[in-house]
Amino acid sequence: MLPSGTFDYRGEAEAQASPLAQSLFAIDGVDGVFLGQDFVSVTKGEAEWFQLKPLILGALMAHFSQGLPVIINVLLEDKEAPASTGGDQGEPGADGEVVAQINELLETRVRPVVAQDGGDIVFHSFEEGVVYLHMRGACAGCPSATITLKNGIERMLLHFIPEVTEVRAV
Repeated sequence: MLPSGTFDYRGEAEAQASPLAQSLFAIDGVDGVFLGQDFVSVTKGEAEWFQLKPLILGALMAHFSQGLPVIINVLLEDKEAPASTGGDQGEPGADGEVVAQINELLETRVRPVVAQDGGDIVFHSFEEGVVYLHMRGACAGCPSATITLKNGIERMLLHFIPEVTEVRAV
């Protein structure tokens, strides 16, 4: 079972806490693995999807039919996985209240929608009216990510939070 949050692995070396990600990286052509509560997103390199798809599906089926864990909890207890969901939660005071509002909107309105496409957006920071967000999973390399960021997320945050003047990807 996956603990709360998401995990974004960009190489086999980063995936030590995830037997599932390790088995996917064993497939030649897999460049990234993004794990969410109820989805797995795989990023490919030069290989073609028609070649990778049966191998990826086979690895997923083998992993889950054997009852293997997605994340090894022992490693997570010792130290949090480096690619886990995170972000600056803000300082107390006016900016802290704005950051809390931003995080609330991201958690309730943005992340569930983006997760449906195999991605995630994580709050990074809020500085002088600018919200910095980290796009992960399928969103990180998606050509329409900038459009989503500017036309969707930025408009929503500008509407609900007057202190926000702009949204940028990190």
